[in-house]
Amino acid sequence: MSDNDRTEEDVGPVANESLPQESRSDQEQAGQSEAPVTTSQIKAPSRTIKDLFNPPRNLAAIRQFLFEVADKIELHTHEFNLYWPYVDNVWVRQHRAGSDKSGRYKTDYYACRLQRPTYTPKAVDKARPEGTPTRKKQIREGGKCHMKLKVVRYEGGYESVTIAQLGYKTEHLHDLDTMDRIKRTTVLMEIARSEVMSGYMPASVYTVMSEDEGKLVAAGGRHLKREDVRNASQAWRQQHKEPLRVHEGYRYDHGNGIVRQNGTMSLAQAVTASHVVDSPLVYFSDLPPNTLTFPLEDRAFLEPYLPRNNATISDDGLPHVTLTYATSMDSSLSLAPGIQTHLSGPHSKAMTHFLRSRHDAILVGVRTALADDPALNCRLEGAGGYGGLGWEGQPRPVVIDPAGRWLLTPQTRVIRTVSEGKGKAPWIIMAPGSVIDPNRVEMLKYYGGKHLGLKGSDNKWRLRWEAILKALAAEGVRSVMIEGGAMVINELLSPQQSHLVSSVIVTVAPTYLGRGGVTVSPAPSQDGFGRPQPVFRFKDVRWQSFGEDAVMCARMPGGEGPARSQTFEPPAVSRPVSFFNSTIEAQNSLQRRIPMPEPPGP
Repeated sequence: MSDNDRTEEDVGPVANESLPQESRSDQEQAGQSEAPVTTSQIKAPSRTIKDLFNPPRNLAAIRQFLFEVADKIELHTHEFNLYWPYVDNVWVRQHRAGSDKSGRYKTDYYACRLQRPTYTPKAVDKARPEGTPTRKKQIREGGKCHMKLKVVRYEGGYESVTIAQLGYKTEHLHDLDTMDRIKRTTVLMEIARSEVMSGYMPASVYTVMSEDEGKLVAAGGRHLKREDVRNASQAWRQQHKEPLRVHEGYRYDHGNGIVRQNGTMSLAQAVTASHVVDSPLVYFSDLPPNTLTFPLEDRAFLEPYLPRNNATISDDGLPHVTLTYATSMDSSLSLAPGIQTHLSGPHSKAMTHFLRSRHDAILVGVRTALADDPALNCRLEGAGGYGGLGWEGQPRPVVIDPAGRWLLTPQTRVIRTVSEGKGKAPWIIMAPGSVIDPNRVEMLKYYGGKHLGLKGSDNKWRLRWEAILKALAAEGVRSVMIEGGAMVINELLSPQQSHLVSSVIVTVAPTYLGRGGVTVSPAPSQDGFGRPQPVFRFKDVRWQSFGEDAVMCARMPGGEGPARSQTFEPPAVSRPVSFFNSTIEAQNSLQRRIPMPEPPGP
């Protein structure tokens, strides 16, 4: 008789039988007592068969990342709630440490399920209530894996979950498939229970769940058995004795179990074709209308001038610095001070957002923040909030505001972006001795940002660029993209500061803004006799057209920026799991282009 054959348990009460350890009932998974279960105690499952056939995006890859946790992972709370049940067969919560004084941070500690045995045998088994099946438990040897996690939930101006290994970094002593064989996930058990509670036989449910093998394996169901379906619904069946049926379009075939009728579409095909997506999945399937794409073939031109994926802090404690800006033919950034001026075309604008995705931080001066009210995020498809996971590809906004002029409110665009889950809160760099209203400090912390006070300044009481960059490096920032404004750019293009810049990427738009604009023009230079001379000439220069714009990539004449040792280890950087590049490469392999309208602003 095949595994799909109908048995007495499919149409009547569940018989007393010994259940395998790896297919324990949901009662035991939840740690409930073995008292009789009443109908009122059986909750309706929150997942249905549609969750199996319309799974979350990149489910198999994300399960593997949540299994390995090689680096710190930052997720939106709804992403954590969606994906974590797919790996709860791996991680067991040990205890909850509670929340901090503010009540915003809540910490849980998890350990690998193979850290401890399944249960401790007792000298005398406890008497079971009448009608409750006797179970033969198998002892699983413990101490096989010592991975532990610290999971911190944050609830403030945004909601997030941070997952990181506890103690020294280590690896599992087994693979994910081993855990899928030992234990079924909550998602699979809920789907099975949901179908049985809808009146379908466990054998029929098992047949339907097994039809799309790829999606079942991605959800952790490679080793799913019909007994698992029966176990998931055992408590409900004890209270509901009515006969069960097979799914529509299927029939019971003696000797072959539950089979699909000839000429009918499988339930997996029907659900997939209907495009019915539950509300938790909408976030991952619908992209914001201002999402941008940047083709793979155009990235190769930029790569030599960008920080490496494993970029390190320099021997002098400095990050990789990319200076980038868009200018007109007459070297103007805007028509006049304080006036926002759009120069980049759609193609080069997408390039700018690709550059942002490749840097840990994006830096502007306070004048740019006041004039443009920028979002300072990445809108490229695959970045966090734009089809990606967590905050992947989203740079940390940094604003140079020595005197505290930038008055942030919940309506400020960068803060709205944080609330929408499409970017990070800014860090504001202050001058020594600056005093800020405590309410402003608390508001920025509420949204995940902070103020960074520097300890030194130059002889004109201005912030020193070397001190700024070292302060960012001390916070774990390995690469910074500096976008402006004019004062910031002109200072970094001066011979005194050029050694801090690793590369320069300039977009030249085919337009003249006219006299009176805000221009890029470093302070003049003179030779030893007081005669004017060029300030410098770029080296390693390359040009390429992006739409109607021309883009120049170059390096400063003093070298390639600060020297970097191959053995220097940078501070820990808060970067989420990396699905961003794989998503972009996949979309470009299909040569998929989305029209890029002129965006409303930076």
